[in-house]
Amino acid sequence: MFNKDIGIDLGTANVSIHVKGKGVVLDEPSVVAIESETRKVLAVGEEARRMVGRTPGNIVAIRPLRDGVIADFEVTEMMLKAFIQRVGGSSWYGRPRILICAPTNITSIEQKAIREAAERSGAKEVFLEEEPKVAAIGAGMDIFQPSGNMVIDIGGGTTDVAVLSMGDVVTASSLKVAGDKFDEAIMRYIKNKYKLLIGERTSEDIKMKIGTVYIGGRREQLDIRGRDMVSGLPQTINITSEEVREALSDPISSIIAAAKSVLERTPPELSADIIDRGVILTGGGALLDGLDAVLSEELKVPVLIAENPIHCVVKGTGIMLDHLDKITHKLS
Repeated sequence: MFNKDIGIDLGTANVSIHVKGKGVVLDEPSVVAIESETRKVLAVGEEARRMVGRTPGNIVAIRPLRDGVIADFEVTEMMLKAFIQRVGGSSWYGRPRILICAPTNITSIEQKAIREAAERSGAKEVFLEEEPKVAAIGAGMDIFQPSGNMVIDIGGGTTDVAVLSMGDVVTASSLKVAGDKFDEAIMRYIKNKYKLLIGERTSEDIKMKIGTVYIGGRREQLDIRGRDMVSGLPQTINITSEEVREALSDPISSIIAAAKSVLERTPPELSADIIDRGVILTGGGALLDGLDAVLSEELKVPVLIAENPIHCVVKGTGIMLDHLDKITHKLS
């Protein structure tokens, strides 16, 4: 068997690829830099991310996925092709089977777009699986037993909340509030409070370096630079963790509301299991300081951060690839 099975976490912020037998071989930002007139690809991944907001007029840095789904089909296809080639796809004899994760509530049209992009990138067969289910498997949860497991997967574009039992999703909610919306909320807060315009990368830096969502969380400061809206000149200001907490209060409230709604729709027996086992946080958003504490207070259940939360989904695809022949009849 010369062709490989590969698992792809096609994220709004990052694409991670797991090759069967090799593990996670790629983890790059979901960004493509193209020459606007010729549509020629100049860079993909980290190299393209460095160009965001810093390119001349003839070069455009595009993030082809928005809110967990494909916003630009052509560029997504270019990006997937480049990544599959980078992990050795072009040197394989035969085309790979690809397992891709998608948010729980995407439409059949959005599912078709993901499937077609993967097929045109060189896949022999494409299987779609629900993201929270794969994240739970990657986090080490045994979701195939008749007991309740709850996972909150906070990525770049979507937050998926799901209760799983017997290998399937029992109740779930997917909302387009996640890492990107956190960045936008910080940008908006600084614009309104300080009349200062900052870019996506600066906002993400603030979130990662001093961000918190818990009143008793981090107490740090950061100097940031941007463009003054009044004078139009560059300016430096100092931001505190407490201000970031204020900025993020609305998107965090939306995630709490979604988690409560899922718990309210969960059968009582499974709810009892969740009280015992707790909720597992996965995805890059799980690393936001104090998020586990806030969710635990609001949901009245223990909340635990998965080991290496960023790679839970792609790790889960790797585990599912080992059993792909058994589960293919369930995937369509």
